Parts: sequence; structure tokens; C-alpha cells
Amino acid sequence: MIYQRILITGANGMLGQELVAQLSQHAEYDVLATARDPEPRFRGGSCGYVPLDITDARAMRRIFQDFTPTVVINCAAMTQVDRCEIEKEACWRVNVEAVETLARLCRQFGARLIQVSTDFVFDGTAGPYRETDRPNPINFYGRSKLASENVVREAGIDRWAIARTVLVYGTGEQLSRSNIALWVIEQLSQGRRIRVVTDQWRTPTYVADLAAGIERIVRYNKHGIYHISGREFLSVYDFACLIADVFDLDRSLIEPVDSATLNQVAPRPPRTGFIILKAETELGYRPRSIPEALRHLGQRLGLPVTLP
Repeated sequence: MIYQRILITGANGMLGQELVAQLSQHAEYDVLATARDPEPRFRGGSCGYVPLDITDARAMRRIFQDFTPTVVINCAAMTQVDRCEIEKEACWRVNVEAVETLARLCRQFGARLIQVSTDFVFDGTAGPYRETDRPNPINFYGRSKLASENVVREAGIDRWAIARTVLVYGTGEQLSRSNIALWVIEQLSQGRRIRVVTDQWRTPTYVADLAAGIERIVRYNKHGIYHISGREFLSVYDFACLIADVFDLDRSLIEPVDSATLNQVAPRPPRTGFIILKAETELGYRPRSIPEALRHLGQRLGLPVTLP
């Protein structure tokens, strides 16, 4: 058996935790999880854990020297869109400069690099998008992620992959950030009214499906860009209503609004979402339907859900 030594950055985030859990189920993967925290936030998973700040080039080099990864999956990023618009230097340091260091180390040590990216590299005028469509980000977060994609593509690495995704939801242990599904469930469960946009359209992605897609990129040694998301293309408002229905919550508490009402710092692309045919045909990627994913999430959360 040929073992793959897989280094995961940002392993305490939602996607990182899911990758640790799924990759740990495969005997052929030797996983090292890293994140900024002194200790892992997750329990279980057959992996080692080392604290790592990806903006520390020396620390990253030590990890490569000690672990000599064959594959690096970079889940570490600044993803708070409005914060990125305000703290541009910090955003660029994490999302671009750290990726430059990672890519350089991957080239030097002969490792493959899988970079997680986003639908926000597009302007949202013509979604859903294919991998071959031309990016045109409209906020600083999107620009930083497009720059990181270009770094990976131009680094001279023999085998690289970019896994773009959309509006990821799910759960994990001691997460530092919420996501739309957890937020809707929490707010409606407490009887609070929420405002959700009707003019932003996405293909929401369940984190377990995203991790499974990335594992297939590793397993099949794939190279290039892959769009990995859910199939259903719907407004964020309609998605919130689906969440309410599956968890038998009061959807009348969800107030439909347009984006301008929220006065967000960074503009959001109106219609993104992905066409996932490439991932389906080349990776055998099969995402759950939204109701199936939400019921799976409900089982993880220990919450009752409505039957199909």
C-alpha cells in the first residue's frame, strides 16, 4: 500500500474538521492536522496535531521538514467578507502571501497542493458558473482568493488542484464561526425574527459533501480546477425557508429583504452557484440534496427533523 502523508491547514475550522474525520477513515492516509490553536478543537480522528500559523514561514518550513507531506490541503483563510474589506493587509497576508509560501514549499518538497477557493471569484452576473468561466471578483475577499488561485497555478508545482465551493454549511466542534444553517436554526428556535436576502442566488454546499469531493481529488490524483458544491440553485432566502421546513421551525419569522437593506461593507455577487458536471464525471462526486443534507445535519446536532 502506498501511503499519502496529508497536511491539513486550518484543521480546526468546519471543513478542516470534516476532512480530518473523513480522511482518518482511510488506512492509506497519514494525516497531520494543523491550526493556530494550541490544541485541536475536535476529538477523535486518527491524526497528529501541531499548532501552526500559516503566516509564519519558518514554522511552515519546519512542518515540511519534519512531516514531508505528499499532499497539502489548505483550508486556512480569512473568509469574513466584510472584515477582509476593512482589514485588507491582514486578509492579503493570510489569503495570498501564506499561500505563496505554501506553494514554494510544495514545489521544493515535491508535494501536491490543494487550495480551497470560493464562488466569490466571480461577479455574479451570469451564474451558475463552470470552471472555464472567467473570474471577476467584486470585493476584496474575492480578489484575494483569485490571487491565491493564481499563485498556485503559477508556482511550478507538478500537481495542483483548486477546489472552489459555495455557501458551505454544516457543523463541527467548538467552531469559531457559525454558518447560515446553524444561524437560522438557532435564531428561529429562539423565536427571533431574521432578515434574509432574496437577491443572492447560490448552490449551497454541505460540508460533508465538500470534504468527500476533496478526498476524491486526493484519491484520484487530480489536477486543475474543480467546482464542488450542491446541485440546487436557489436564493439564500429560499434556502433559509427550506431549513425552517426541515427542522419544523416557523418560516414566518424569516423576513425577505434585498441586499441593499443590509448595508454590508463589501458588495456580494448576486448570482453565483456552480455547475458541477466536471466534478460529477471526473471525481464521481455525488452531493446530497438539500433536504437530505439538512436531515443528516439534524442527526449530527441531535435535532428532530421532518420526514421526506
